[in-house]
Amino acid sequence: MSPQPTSPNPQSRIPNPGSIVLAFSGGLDTSFCVPYLKERGWAVHTVFADTGGVDAEERAYIEARAKELGVASHQTVDGGPAIWNGFVKPFVWAGEGYQGQYPLLVSDRYLIVDAAIARAKELGTRAIAHGCTGMGNDQVRFDLAVKALGDYQIVAPIREIQKEHTQTRAYEQAYLEERGFEVKAKQKSYTINENLLGVTLSGGEIDHWKAPGEGARGWCRPRAEWPSEKLTVTLGFEQGEAVSLNGEKLPGAAILAKLNALFAPYGVGRGMYTGDTTIGLKGRIVYEAPGLVSLLAAHRALEEAVLTKQQNRFKPEVARKWVEVVYEGFFHDPIKTDLEAFLASSQACVNGEVVLETTGAQVTAVEVRSPHILNAKGATYAQSADWGVEEAEGFIKLFGMSSTLWAEVNRE
Repeated sequence: MSPQPTSPNPQSRIPNPGSIVLAFSGGLDTSFCVPYLKERGWAVHTVFADTGGVDAEERAYIEARAKELGVASHQTVDGGPAIWNGFVKPFVWAGEGYQGQYPLLVSDRYLIVDAAIARAKELGTRAIAHGCTGMGNDQVRFDLAVKALGDYQIVAPIREIQKEHTQTRAYEQAYLEERGFEVKAKQKSYTINENLLGVTLSGGEIDHWKAPGEGARGWCRPRAEWPSEKLTVTLGFEQGEAVSLNGEKLPGAAILAKLNALFAPYGVGRGMYTGDTTIGLKGRIVYEAPGLVSLLAAHRALEEAVLTKQQNRFKPEVARKWVEVVYEGFFHDPIKTDLEAFLASSQACVNGEVVLETTGAQVTAVEVRSPHILNAKGATYAQSADWGVEEAEGFIKLFGMSSTLWAEVNRE
């Protein structure tokens, strides 16, 4: 995963022992970090890894926000291709959400670390900062990824203020406003993360186990706004990787972005998730992943048709382990590479096209086309067969021998 700079500031190339690189999103937490770090003597250089979740207007806001806060430099990197190759492709091969549900929407954190490390090398500094709290999973992902990539000093301002303040969001908001920096209304209520993978929202009433308010909505439209016409989409796959959309060959990141735009108006991919966090707390979020959920549905339908029974039975075990490793921060552990070797091997014949349909909320794979579908030429399930009745009865007798014997021996 090697993001490429798209808007570097040449003034920031002068090495400075007091420099620190802050992974920046323009939200409440990372906005707070800038003046906090500056007041402690750091020259703050911000990096925003644009992983496809913001439009041009929001991207411009993030860059303007960094300038407003007084950073020494700001850099935006294009992370779409890297997040596709480094995360989306193996995640779709795995085909499993964390605890069977959550599609790991914050896995761009590893890409963000890559971007921050690259910027630190340019500046000649070994200090990295992030806006993660001391209660969440992201701090684990950030810290372990940084430690895996070199000997760096990690500064986490939100963890520091949590030593003295229990209502951290309120404290951050007041801290910024006292210094003349405005805070968006939505940021006052929710922690919002957007990238190519989707949107996650936490905070506010979500944290208190209540129904999400109207403000807790990202891309997915509510039921009253769904289009009346059915949406039909065709995805093409080569060795388990999506390579075309409605017959048009496109880069993977572009396919996922288009799927987000197509399926979000139908409310596809929105859910609420409560899970076991890495550090042991229960985490509750609203998530929206219209493109990723649609992509997973198409890939699974193709796999079900072309993989053997043994592959379909065993592969989820490997997938669950891969998901746990990535979720818990071990993105650079060699076990991830080992697991991906199996997943890649399983995709050799996952080639073909899948037609998806939705009228809202759910997406269904209605047609599968592949030269590798495991059809028996003389047999169709529950309809016809190219074996005889005696063969079927013999198979049943031998297949169930152990269970039948137990019943005979232990029957009263």
